[in-house]
Amino acid sequence: MYKILANTVFLGKDIHFLTECHSTNDLALEKIKRKELAEGSIIITDAQTKGRGQRGNRWWSEPGKNLTFSLVLSPFFLDPSEQFELNIAVSLAVAETLSGYVTGIKVKWPNDIMHEVCGKIGGILIENILNQKGIEHAIVGIGLNINQQMLALPSSTSMSDLTGREWDKWEIFRLLIQKIEQYYIFLKKGQRRRLRELYMENMFRFGTLGLFNDGADFQGKIIGIGEAGKLIIEKTDGSHNHYAFKEVRYL
Repeated sequence: MYKILANTVFLGKDIHFLTECHSTNDLALEKIKRKELAEGSIIITDAQTKGRGQRGNRWWSEPGKNLTFSLVLSPFFLDPSEQFELNIAVSLAVAETLSGYVTGIKVKWPNDIMHEVCGKIGGILIENILNQKGIEHAIVGIGLNINQQMLALPSSTSMSDLTGREWDKWEIFRLLIQKIEQYYIFLKKGQRRRLRELYMENMFRFGTLGLFNDGADFQGKIIGIGEAGKLIIEKTDGSHNHYAFKEVRYL
C-alpha cells in the first residue's frame, strides 16, 4: 500500500520501507554516503527507535500508528544562507495537507506543526549536506502523530485525538508527498515570495500578542521572517527584534 503514491514527478518513486529503524535521517545519510539514494528517494518506517528532533530532543512514536520518514532532495539552486526557504516550503506543505482533515493546524517557527489549541502534532528536521557549490543534499525528516493517543503528553496531540477517529496514514502520506513536491517545484522556480506569504497565513501566533522569553519574559507579536529565517517579533515598546533558532521561546 505504501508503494502507491499520488501523481508525482520524482518524489517517492524510490521508497525504502522498514518495519523498524533507529533513525530514518541517519539511515538516509548513510545511504547517501554510499551513493545508494537519489533525489526523491524516501525512507519510511513503522517503528523509529531513536528518532531525533530539534535541540537534540528524542522523537518517540508508537509503532505502526504514525508517519515517520525521511526524503532526499538536492536543492543546489539554494545558497547555504537560504536554507530556511526549504524549511518554509516543507512546513507549509505539511500544514496544508493536515488542514485538509482538521481545522486549526499551524506552523510554529521554526519547524513544528501545531494545533493552535491542543499542541504539537508533528515536527520536521532538515539536515543539509554542503559542498563548495552549495547544498548538495537535504535530508528532510518528518514525524507526524496520526493514530497515536497522546493523552500522556499534554502538550502534544494527534489526528486521532483531534477528530475522535483513526485515519488511513498511507493516504495522508500520498497527499503529503504530492504537496511537498508541488511546493519544492515552486521554490525551484523562484516563487519564494508567494511561499512566504502562504507560510505567514499558516503561522502560529502570527500578528497576535503573545508571551515570549529571550532571557526575560516579554509580550510581543510575530510580524515576519527575515531573509535568513530569523523570527521577527515586535515588542510592546515598539522595537523589532530578530531571533535565530534557540534565541527565543514561546511561553
